[in-house]
Amino acid sequence: MCLLFSCMYRHCDVFQCASGIRKMILAVNEEDPGMLSEAIEILRSEADIGNPHAQSTLGFLNWMAIGVPYSDAKAYLYHEFAKEGGNPQSKMALAYRYYRNQEYEKAVKLYSELAAITMASFVSSREGPLLEYVRLNYGLEESKDVLKKFRGEEDDDFQFLEYQARKGHPDFMFQLGVFYYYGLRGVRRDHSKALLWLLKAVEKGESRPFELLGEIYARGYGVERNYTKALEWFKAATARKQHSALNGIGFLYIKGQGVEGKNYTKAREYFQRATEASNVDGFYNLGILYLKGLGVEKDYSRARDLLVDAANKGHLKARYHLAIMLHKGTAGMKKDLAHAAALYKLVAERGPWGRLMRQALEFYIKGHVGKALVLYSRTAELGYEVGQSNAAWLLEKYRVGICIGSSGICKTEERHQRAHNLWRHSSEQGNEHASLLLGDAYYYGRGAAKDLERAGEAYIRAKEKHSSQAMFNLGYMHERGLGLPLDLHLAKRYYDEALEEEPAAFVPVTLALTSLWLRQHYSGSFLVKVIDSLPDAQANLEEWWSNMTVDELDALLVTLLLSLLFVIYVRQRHRHHYAAAAAAAAPPPVLPAQ
Repeated sequence: MCLLFSCMYRHCDVFQCASGIRKMILAVNEEDPGMLSEAIEILRSEADIGNPHAQSTLGFLNWMAIGVPYSDAKAYLYHEFAKEGGNPQSKMALAYRYYRNQEYEKAVKLYSELAAITMASFVSSREGPLLEYVRLNYGLEESKDVLKKFRGEEDDDFQFLEYQARKGHPDFMFQLGVFYYYGLRGVRRDHSKALLWLLKAVEKGESRPFELLGEIYARGYGVERNYTKALEWFKAATARKQHSALNGIGFLYIKGQGVEGKNYTKAREYFQRATEASNVDGFYNLGILYLKGLGVEKDYSRARDLLVDAANKGHLKARYHLAIMLHKGTAGMKKDLAHAAALYKLVAERGPWGRLMRQALEFYIKGHVGKALVLYSRTAELGYEVGQSNAAWLLEKYRVGICIGSSGICKTEERHQRAHNLWRHSSEQGNEHASLLLGDAYYYGRGAAKDLERAGEAYIRAKEKHSSQAMFNLGYMHERGLGLPLDLHLAKRYYDEALEEEPAAFVPVTLALTSLWLRQHYSGSFLVKVIDSLPDAQANLEEWWSNMTVDELDALLVTLLLSLLFVIYVRQRHRHHYAAAAAAAAPPPVLPAQ
């Protein structure tokens, strides 16, 4: 557990570190403040003699106020000591702190070191798991359909896949090989098994494994490296329009292996063909050739455009090179530390320490919610947005237990405060649902002082991410002048947008629009006062509707029916009134001459 939580360095007393951290995680899982105190004492004794991993863990505990009073100053101090001792997680925590505070020079210094470690780990590690960051929730509900796919080899879908592959179906053989090659969905990466199943699929006439087999032989993953065989597989793949294989052939010309010799011009031709097929690796590889002037004239503008295209498609190496260019102000790019820090951060978050996310997910799937909460909270401190939102959601969902505060089991307010802080971090990083819940916290005064203006600001951020709930909430606040200007026309626009974004919200939006119509035409009437006395509609649309009690529903429907009847009655009276007035104002009929 020490290795997972703080990574191993030669200065670390692994056994003491493991003892303290294991006991700390177990204490939270079992809701045992006494055991947590013992764990903290072990960690303090280790920190006092300079153990960077104990120092890093204590920094985390002070930041989260787990077993100790919240102290941002102590958290910072512990992480500073741990950073000097080489702890990468403290470097991540400090880099994220600097990034949030817009201290970009300090953030870039740390993130660039961590990003370099990350890039090196891609080359040296062949057995590491694919880092898949899985959200536990969709809105307020657990993402059950997603989670059931990440149980590794115990997953029913994976076992069915394996069963069909063993029965000799080439499509399933190929899929099984891909699972083992990349280590998808929690399956342990195994290149030997990947090679076995991919070759079996080819024997059955399946052509899709060709490109992967070329990569396996070129890299020597699960088999002795053989560039000649790699070239054969890559050529077979390109003949079947597997355009990613064009990069493989280009790579062999760059290396001068398996082909007649090094030839940057031919490499460029293959990379160019890959870009014409919109292959992201092609954009990156061609960009590097233009950046370094290999096989082409050096062209920084062209290199930048290609690398930006690749980075926008999620290519990690492209992001890393762009970060360096922005950091140093090289290759024709203006120095921009803010953007450099953002790109370095994206790269650094794919580093080995990201495996904490996988371990947290495994704990959650196995029912060890407290352990999952600790690890997700740890990743939250390191700046992982998914870790922040997952930890916050666990605190919201499991309202009893699993949360130990500064002096025992969390009180309700302490739990809300912790969740609020996590949602705030997640919201800052663009999570729509986090912005929505942050608005709720300010609206209801849950975990933070009630502040309707800040609630409105949070809902606006969520609305910009196309949240129908946020649109509804903004309409509600404008309708009543709560924290936002009273504006019935703007309220209607937000209600209409909510319905357009989420047609399933038809019932609550229709009720809100009816209420709004009455407020526009009969402001101050008895009916409007009755509507204002109904349950607060500023809640989750679906949850509000589905959780409404029978009495509340009856009251609402009766009120709505009476409102509609009243509207019809008044309009009929108006119609009769106008008809009578028109008749009275009309000139008397002219009688025909006798």
